[in-house]
Parts: sequence; C-alpha cells; structure tokens
Amino acid sequence: MSLIPRNNLFDMDRFFNDSWPQAADSQTGTFFAPRVDIKEIDDHYEITAELPGVAKEDIHVHVKDGILTLEAETTQEDKEEKEGKIIRQERRYGRFMRSFNLGSDVEESDIKASFTDGVLKLEAPKMVEKAAERRRISID
Repeated sequence: MSLIPRNNLFDMDRFFNDSWPQAADSQTGTFFAPRVDIKEIDDHYEITAELPGVAKEDIHVHVKDGILTLEAETTQEDKEEKEGKIIRQERRYGRFMRSFNLGSDVEESDIKASFTDGVLKLEAPKMVEKAAERRRISID
C-alpha cells in the first residue's frame, strides 16, 4: 500500500494522544483530533475522515509533490443565559492537519473528494500499469 501517514509536527492525533491524558468529557473536550481510515479497494484507495461539526467551507484538501494534506478548522460555542446572566458558556476551537505520502502508484490528478453528514471521503485512483510492449528494432 502506498498511502502512508506522514509523521508531522502538526499531527494532532499523535501529539495529543501521546502527550496529554484524554478529556473526561468528550463532548466538552478542547481537542479536535478526528480519526482517519484508509482502505485499499481494487482500483483505488479510499480515505475517510470524520469531521463532525465542521463546515464544508472550512475543509481544505491539497496535493503537492506526492503528499496529500487534509486540513480543517472548527469553532463551536454553546451559550445559555438566564435573565441576562451567563449561567454556562462552553467553547470548542480546533485545527486539524493530516498528511499522507501518496507513493508512485496513485494518479494525483484524478483524486476526488466528497463531504456528506460530517464525513470527508477521498478516492485516490491507482495508476493503470501499462503492459511492457515488445517492439522490433530494425537494423539499418
């Protein structure tokens, strides 16, 4: 398989999982570290990332020099007021970035992305391997 996650300073999953204890309440946690799944299917690779609460406009996917990068940012505020006084106010802000080496068997120009119900789905088609041709060389 050629889609290999890159270890990256901005790999928030690894940074927070390795360095900090998990938040007791996942609903009010301050970390934004969605999980990414990669599957190899016959003619393509499928990458899915769960991005609940993220708007489509806040997701950026780009490829450069054989590296596919997913970036997303989220801002969420829950505010309750009673008689003009704030009783509870919770905020969640987060930035997510994940990169993958595509390798030599992925057709970069044909990668497709869709976003439905908080799930980003990318399809990275494999290159079609050309059969080696036998060619007669004429002698002059």
